[in-house]
Amino acid sequence: MTDRILVAEDEPRIASFVKKGLSGAGFHVTVVPDGPGVRDHALTGGFDLLVLDIGLPGMDGFDVLRRLRASGSTIPVIILTARDSVHDTVAGLTGGADDYMAKPFQFEELLARVRLRLDRARPSPSPELLAHRGLELDPRTRHVTLDGRTVELSAREFALAETFLRHPGQVLSREQLLRLVWGPDAGSSSNVVDVYVRYLRRKLGPDRIATVRGAGYRLEPG
Repeated sequence: MTDRILVAEDEPRIASFVKKGLSGAGFHVTVVPDGPGVRDHALTGGFDLLVLDIGLPGMDGFDVLRRLRASGSTIPVIILTARDSVHDTVAGLTGGADDYMAKPFQFEELLARVRLRLDRARPSPSPELLAHRGLELDPRTRHVTLDGRTVELSAREFALAETFLRHPGQVLSREQLLRLVWGPDAGSSSNVVDVYVRYLRRKLGPDRIATVRGAGYRLEPG
């Protein structure tokens, strides 16, 4: 989905320059030239980032920013302004801006900051649900179900099952499993792997994990 950027700028030449550059970079850009209009557009929740000029007619950018944050809006804001004093920079950042750029500016730098702020604003992906032939593991909650029925696994059994589900159809040697599940200091004994594979077979079914003679174990893909 294309990110939507709101540009608050009353100088037509700069507004056109920024819109053309951001549109060319693949963003959907809306330009609004006055403070009240910027506030109203931003509060719709339909934008992913705001590039905000301070010297706007009707309501300056600092006031727009204060009203947005007071309303609970968390839209990332990059201030882009001719005011480059330390006082103005501090006022913008403490007022809730995420970044501050002084005019004149290089578009490449603005684009880099826009992308950075959008990336930081995106929620971190939660661990995916791992599934295999009716078996489901949730790495976040460590909940396991088999054909809809909850299965209780110990921490080590869960780690071993998760390792198999992340490598379906791949032959994993006992040494690999020791390193992945028990850690690099687990030693060289492979008997513990055999023991825990037996535990998993009892709980998850005898035909799910195949023994590959002389090589290790494999989670059957079919």
